[in-house]
Amino acid sequence: MKNLKNIYLPLIAIIGASFLLSCGDSDSNSSSTKPKARGAIGEIILAIDSTKWNGPVGETLRGVFEQDVPGLIRYESMFDIRKVDPRGMTRILRMASNIIYVTTFDDRKSASQNINALFSKEAKEKAAADPSLYLLRSADEFAQGQEVVYLFGNNEQELIQNIEKNKNKLQNLFQVRERTRMEKILLSRKNSSAKVAGENLGLSINVPASYQIVKAEDDFLWLRQPTPRTDRADISMFFYETNYTSEEQVFPESIIALRDKITKMHIYGNPNNRNSYLIIERVDPTPVFSNFKINDNFGIEIRGGWKTNNLSMGGSFLAYVIVDAEKGKLYYMEGFVYYPNEAHREAIREIETVLLATELLSDENRVS
Repeated sequence: MKNLKNIYLPLIAIIGASFLLSCGDSDSNSSSTKPKARGAIGEIILAIDSTKWNGPVGETLRGVFEQDVPGLIRYESMFDIRKVDPRGMTRILRMASNIIYVTTFDDRKSASQNINALFSKEAKEKAAADPSLYLLRSADEFAQGQEVVYLFGNNEQELIQNIEKNKNKLQNLFQVRERTRMEKILLSRKNSSAKVAGENLGLSINVPASYQIVKAEDDFLWLRQPTPRTDRADISMFFYETNYTSEEQVFPESIIALRDKITKMHIYGNPNNRNSYLIIERVDPTPVFSNFKINDNFGIEIRGGWKTNNLSMGGSFLAYVIVDAEKGKLYYMEGFVYYPNEAHREAIREIETVLLATELLSDENRVS
């Protein structure tokens, strides 16, 4: 089986075991004796001197971690940043799931010196000799299931250059991490009926037990959480299989046409109104298309907004198109959110987590 989670490769490596912190309070005990990390999905504790945060370094960091999530119907930042003075990193704060320490070794202010004291003399010498070094990762440093990242430089210019150069890698580091955290929560209990129904399409579909089948046909499956609450987004996901006959099928306009064909046939805002089928919003936001490879198969990610044809409903969506050229199949899978006047970021992250847990079945594993 080909797992879609593999589309994102590990992009940042730990800087070598010899590049050590001299931290005396980072607990030398095994991680099993430490408390479990805590914190909301998408939240990052950022320990940095206030002057740096209010200057060019802070502006650069905000451009990385508070960048607008593409394709949502309103502005939402990629992560929730909680800025903390390094001297105020209490035991409770150090139990956070995601922590980033930011410093430069030439900074003499006490807040930065608080972080600099964690680095060994050897580490500082290596950084001075190689300005391309800028990041150190430390797993489970203060708590189990924790990611601590140190961003450093000899001076602000070098640090800013390295952060800007590695912007996508830094974003991807925490995106993949948060998706992994969410997967452990969402898929602790799975819907076995949805998995069986997906096999008819040549897919191994892994969705939480809370999702139920709305409609299932030989080439189509629609899943939805049955009782959306006011404090919970209404999320639907659907999967579609068709023959792959031409590369023109993966052109943006062809994908939009395919999606409109699927929803016009199967999905309505109001089941009693055939004119309330879902369509893609073309203008605000404009759909965002990104290409990728999955086990030598071509794929496309699409993010954007949707609305009903009669303009009665709307929201954000995330979709993937996967081409299995060897089997001559094209798969379209999408999750869409209906949550008026509320944030969509974490609902889209849930959709991303579930869709990327989908696997393409080999012929011998497919239900005929």
